[in-house]
Amino acid sequence: MAQFINRREDVVTEAIDGVLALSGGALTRLDGYPHIRVVLRSDWDKSKVAIVSGGGSGHEPAHVGFVGKGMLTAAVCGDVFASPSVDAVLAGILAVTGPAGCLLIVKNYTGDRLNFGLAAERARAFGLNVSMVIVGDDIALPDLPQARGVAGTLFVHKIAGALAERGADLDTVTAAAKHVISGTRTIGMSLDTCSVPGSPKEDRIPLGKAELGLGIHGEAGVEQIDFAGARASVATMVERLASVMGEGQHVALVNNLGGTSVLEMSVLAHDLLQSAIGERISHAIGPSPLMTSLDMQGFSISVFPADAAELELLKAPVAIPAWPGLSRARPITVAPMPDGLTPITPMPSNHAATRAFVISCCNVLIGAEQDLNALDAKSGDGDTGSTLAGAARALINAIDRLPLSDHTQLLRAIGQELSQTMGGSSGVLLAIFFAAAGDGASSGLPMREALRAGLARMQEIGGAKIGDRTMVDALSPALVALDDSLVAAADAARKGANFTATLTRAKAGRAAYINAKQLEGHIDPGAEAVARLFEHLAT
Repeated sequence: MAQFINRREDVVTEAIDGVLALSGGALTRLDGYPHIRVVLRSDWDKSKVAIVSGGGSGHEPAHVGFVGKGMLTAAVCGDVFASPSVDAVLAGILAVTGPAGCLLIVKNYTGDRLNFGLAAERARAFGLNVSMVIVGDDIALPDLPQARGVAGTLFVHKIAGALAERGADLDTVTAAAKHVISGTRTIGMSLDTCSVPGSPKEDRIPLGKAELGLGIHGEAGVEQIDFAGARASVATMVERLASVMGEGQHVALVNNLGGTSVLEMSVLAHDLLQSAIGERISHAIGPSPLMTSLDMQGFSISVFPADAAELELLKAPVAIPAWPGLSRARPITVAPMPDGLTPITPMPSNHAATRAFVISCCNVLIGAEQDLNALDAKSGDGDTGSTLAGAARALINAIDRLPLSDHTQLLRAIGQELSQTMGGSSGVLLAIFFAAAGDGASSGLPMREALRAGLARMQEIGGAKIGDRTMVDALSPALVALDDSLVAAADAARKGANFTATLTRAKAGRAAYINAKQLEGHIDPGAEAVARLFEHLAT
């Protein structure tokens, strides 16, 4: 898999220097490249307890991204997924430790424990007061003699860092860190493994499966389960968390493992708050990338039963861009629609034949969803099928509210429904089409003429004409051929749709931004949808 790196050997040092150069002078590093990679606060004067953490790289923004006033004093960086050396950790300790001492926050992995532990011993031999805590918050593998340290480590960074910033002594900071560790629980899930720079990707997780409890270095989790969407994934993780959570309210840390979109993370946060433990979550950190695993398409949930004092420490502001802050979970507030935008509800009526007609047309679009998405992926963003299917489902759900026995009002009602439920330019254009067709019918035009009036209005506003590679290429000839028969209309729509595959340049719609080679030989998805509808009606 191609990645935006130069040489594998330089990826960590170049990444660190990129962060330093854009830190506004807040961060600096020791002169130890390439073997010693220590980032520290530029303003540090050794007057307070130093907080040092680190480990393998690839978990960004951890750990360099959390160096700053109120969190880490220094971060010691190893190679990707590899612990830093004893000398590198020792250099970090010596660089930041003064009379107040230093706390090392270490994730529970053998390399980190050994290298940080030996560095601490050597620092003590220099006469420095060094304490060390080990974070083991992962609950995914209950049979492990020692739990792995994962995203819950960020709770420790923030609370220990805030206490140190306030001038607490080393014993107080250490005790607070141990208390946080004892109450923090984390579990993760992913749909895919990560891509380690310079190495082939391990395709361990099959399509349709999700792995529960995999580690932040891509280690195998406890089991692979059938993937059934965000809500089911959260429910599976919550079941594990609920069995080990203490009583009372908790703070949740919702962590993006690196390759999950912001949209997905917001859905996961929503589902967490609606889950079986949702009422026990008073505050949240994220959703954000905090302790990542390169580009892993997954997420983790950490919970901690913070008391009032710990909540204040988590709330303490820090000038660290990667830290999202603490948010209180609150009920959603909904404001009323502005005057004039509340839709006028038509008088519903029933007509069995019309009801069956509308539902059958909607089912055609729903059934074509994947095919139309595949076509749109060649010329757009791959969502035409989902957009049309979503509108079709909305119409079916609204069927009992529609004036089915009054076709004039029905056309207008469909236009209104589409304007509310169907996004993108196609939603607007189809809403215009049906509204204008309804206006034409109300003025006495026969249905075929009313539909052509709707098309004319849609073309006037949208600007598309035959040959522009849009749904108009199929819809316009179909409506003309309706004068003969539905079979003729279906034949004309199919010919029009196929014609779009011969057009190497789109002059309207999203496809107008795509180069000719990419469009060649592919039917416009909107035209294909029209053709399928008419073919269905003709059978």
